[in-house]
Amino acid sequence: MSTYIIKGARVLGGEPADVLVRDGVIAEVGTGLDGSGAQVVDAAGLVALPGLVDLHTHLREPGREDAETVESGTKAAAMGGYTAVHAMANTDPVADTAGVVEQVWRLGREAGYCDVQPVGAVTRGIAGEKLAELGAMADSAARVRVFSDDGHCVSDAVIMRRALEYVKAFDGVVAQHAQEPRLTEGAQMNEGEMSAALGLRGWPAVAEEAIIARDVLLAQHVGSRLHVCHVSTAGSVEIIRWAKSKGCPVTAEVTPHHLLLNDAKAGTYDPIFKVNPPLRTADDVTALRHALADGTIDCVATDHAPHPVEAKETEWAVAAMGMIGLETALPVVQEAMVETGLLDWAGVADRMSYRPAKIGRLSGQGRPLEAGSPANITLYDPSPRRAVDPSAMTSKSRNTPFAGLELPGRVVATFLRGEPTVLEGKLQ
Repeated sequence: MSTYIIKGARVLGGEPADVLVRDGVIAEVGTGLDGSGAQVVDAAGLVALPGLVDLHTHLREPGREDAETVESGTKAAAMGGYTAVHAMANTDPVADTAGVVEQVWRLGREAGYCDVQPVGAVTRGIAGEKLAELGAMADSAARVRVFSDDGHCVSDAVIMRRALEYVKAFDGVVAQHAQEPRLTEGAQMNEGEMSAALGLRGWPAVAEEAIIARDVLLAQHVGSRLHVCHVSTAGSVEIIRWAKSKGCPVTAEVTPHHLLLNDAKAGTYDPIFKVNPPLRTADDVTALRHALADGTIDCVATDHAPHPVEAKETEWAVAAMGMIGLETALPVVQEAMVETGLLDWAGVADRMSYRPAKIGRLSGQGRPLEAGSPANITLYDPSPRRAVDPSAMTSKSRNTPFAGLELPGRVVATFLRGEPTVLEGKLQ
């Protein structure tokens, strides 16, 4: 394996230091290190972070390779500074058996741009009626530990309880898409003043909050781990804060787009802003930012949801829900959290690497940048500002809500176990 010396990087935004990488691990961190024989990476002015980990990525393969493949999605992940992603189960066929999760896992290994950890479905066909092969997926080569019907809520309380009980046997976690289906039939955007003005059927905050309230009580009763996907409302934050104060084993994530955008964007009638859960109010955005800062929300997860052009360039009512986010996540977090003083770079590392790796039980990811750790490293330049150009993105899809928006920073390099997947801003 190659040997690299990263010169002058600001580790977690601190003072400049050198990082010596040898045989896939960090050999030494310090100043004036001897890098004889090593390839030199000039990192002056760059922030060094542990490789980012995404708990919520839609790679679409198998079944929707027109939108994304494991290879294209992991290339986009590497360009965004990620060294591991969790691939959601709503593929075609659904990842509800050992065979499908192993297929996704092997495709990730073959691509080699980042680790791909499949997420298994909670129920067969994500239909919400019968539990999927949870144990078989956990015992498979993919070693699945996170289970989710994302895109659909496990709305049946009995099924949800059984899932929570089942995953305890192998320290798994159920990641819930919190959406009461009866309260969101035909819903198009956040329910409020904007939906009334636009004449679009509203998606009430209580549809999310009611499921979270039920599930934290179930998790506490069962003594099993619950993870709440893409939290979007201030009320949800308060429920999660209360649950944690009672010792409930719950964790939660927020997406970059819910940290930066609000429901006023729907006023354009541009379906690029149609997403599940919907963009909420400015007050919700503020609550989400503060909850991420104080740790009530544990981590940032992209909910990267690629769609082909025809699924988005249509009228709002029939357009697909979802946004891509792997390549813009770190700049958005810098804009929403670092530039506002709510997080420093050590906090970014915690919310985008350490905690998601711990929640997903990825032992080789989310490790501190210190001697002996796997050399999963992101080098990030926080200084430039530039407009987001969808045509320059690596993902197969272009449905970014940030097109034309000026955001800070860019990923300069990504190392996966000591080998660069990105150098000088280019895929290797």
